[in-house]
This record gives sequence, structure tokens and C-alpha cells, in this order.
Amino acid sequence: MSKILRDHQRQGGAIWGEEGDSEIIFSFGKDDPALAAVQSGVAICDRSHWGRLQVSDSDRLAFLHNQTTNDFKSLKPGQGCETVFVTSTARTLDLVSAYVTADTVLLLVSPNRRQQLLSWCDRYIFFGDKVKLEDISNTTVTFSLLGPKSSDLLHQLGVSELPQATNHHISGEINGQTVRIAAGSGLVTSGYTLMTTVESSAALWQALIDQDACPFGETVWEQLRVSQGRPKPDAELTEDFNPLEAGLWQTISFDKGCYIGQETIARLNTYQGVKQQLWGIQLSQVVPSNTPITVEDKKVGTLTSLVETSEGPLGLAYVKTKAGNAGTQVTVGSETGTLVEVPFLTHTLPAPDKVS
Repeated sequence: MSKILRDHQRQGGAIWGEEGDSEIIFSFGKDDPALAAVQSGVAICDRSHWGRLQVSDSDRLAFLHNQTTNDFKSLKPGQGCETVFVTSTARTLDLVSAYVTADTVLLLVSPNRRQQLLSWCDRYIFFGDKVKLEDISNTTVTFSLLGPKSSDLLHQLGVSELPQATNHHISGEINGQTVRIAAGSGLVTSGYTLMTTVESSAALWQALIDQDACPFGETVWEQLRVSQGRPKPDAELTEDFNPLEAGLWQTISFDKGCYIGQETIARLNTYQGVKQQLWGIQLSQVVPSNTPITVEDKKVGTLTSLVETSEGPLGLAYVKTKAGNAGTQVTVGSETGTLVEVPFLTHTLPAPDKVS
């Protein structure tokens, strides 16, 4: 990380800590103003502890098409998608954002998954495959802007044309720094994901802060993540679950042909074999993650994540499909809970876009 960037963030009140192998910002001491900015203004989160992998050479699209759940062969430069790396039995490894450029595909991966995915991909590159993998995490940074005024902020900084469709992206310039700007904040909240070099990171960060973007860290990100339902590795995304159970139907192409894990996913879809589903859960009191969930004294699921919100404790939980859906009352340890819809997740195949 750039020392200059770190100094800027420290001056802004950054409180650092360690999570896994990463050193991250937990807070800037203004969590409530940041949550308000996400709703009505613009907030900024440094996601540089997330991994960035670069896939290049002429077979890059075909390779990712065969390794993950979404359709890469149909993507053009400037487009992107969310996709899931899965095992041969369709167990989840990571939810990834992919950005296709003229000569590479950039993958934004979860903080604790970059080395695993790099090794995983490398093992599937066979003799004759024209694919190159590179971990560019240490030479690049990622910032996310969240909130309804994110586009106004970027326009004020001279970016006239912004991508519209989620994960579509452009190469732009902000205060003389080259920045890749992708539509989508990483959550359901409107916004943009920005990537640039470490050398440009401090200037870009300061330019965004100077335009009144309110900074926040992992504490607020986690609250937003759970409230909106984005599943996280080692919590909701583990080799105990598949992408359909994890509510990631929107990341799966069911008609693109073979890929690792495709047979299992197709069979689950065809025969309605999803036995458990990820739901939001509103709780009466705080309880630890991994607390069993019961209905009439029968275990039907497990709490995987929990945060405290202004509406009370809210969590994510895997619950057996037959046990119920939104509105179902459950018991979590000794407390009560209600299953609720969260916007990041889908529980069936999304309807195709209507043609007007």
C-alpha cells in the first residue's frame, strides 16, 4: 500500500486492524454519518484488501467460461459480470466481479481468496492453453463509491460519460490519474467501483474525499453486506453450500454449456433439488454466529452472520427449503427470529428482461 495513501487515511481518522492475513480499515470514527451518506449522499470504502487477479492471452474468455458459472464468451470489452468459482461438485469457492478489457479480464475477488483462486485456476491451465494469470493486488487499489450522488461526484471530477449497466466499465481520468470506473458498488446500493495503481491511489482518494465522499471501513461494510444479503467466504460461501443455496442464481448461465460443477447445478435446477436456502433473519436479540435455528424443536438451519442495525439485530442464515420462506417464525438458540427477504439474493431463476 502507498504510504502517502495511508497517511491521508490516518489523517482522516482511519482506525486500522487485522482480519485474517489482511490489514484493513475498520472505521473512520464516523459510522453513522457514513450510513446516512450511503442512503442520501455518497460514501467511500477502501476495498484494496480485496484481491485483484488479471487473466490475459487469447484463451482468457474461454478459460473463465469453462471455470465459472457465468457466460464469458458473450462479453465484450467494457462489459463485465458477477460469477462464482465452484468445485466439481458445485460447492462455492468465491463470488467474483469480472471486468473484460480489450486484452485482459480483471477479477475482483474476496480478501481471503486470491491465493486459493490463483492456485485453483493454475491447476486447470493445460498444455496448449493460451492463458496467463497474474496477481496484481499489490500494485493496484480498489475504492467503492456508494450512494445516490456517486455519479454527481464523478461528473464534478470531470468524468462525463459513466457506464450504466452493472459491471460495465470504462477507463477514465480523474485529476490526471488513469482510473477504471465500473458501475456497481459491490452491494445493491447504487455506486461505482474504482481501480487504479498504487502510485495513483493517494491522489485519487484525496480527490474523492475533497468532493465530500464520507469514508467508512469494514464495520459499516459488514453491516451493509449482511443487511443486503451479500454472502461472504468462510461465512455463507463455503464448500458446504452451492451457489443456488447461496441465493446467487443471477450469477449462473443455465444454457452456456459445460463448466466445472455444471452437471450438479443443472440437476439441482431441473429437479428442484435445492434443499436449503440463504435468507435474511430479523432477530429479537443478538446471538452468536453458528447458532442452530429450529422450528418446533427440530433443527432447520444455522445462523451464519449477524450485525446490529437501527432496526435491531439482523443476520443471514441457511434454512431448509421445506421449513418456510419470508415471514416464517423460527427460534435461534433461545431467541426468536423471522425470515426476511434481502435484496442481493434470489431464490429462483430471475425472469428474462422484457423486450419493449
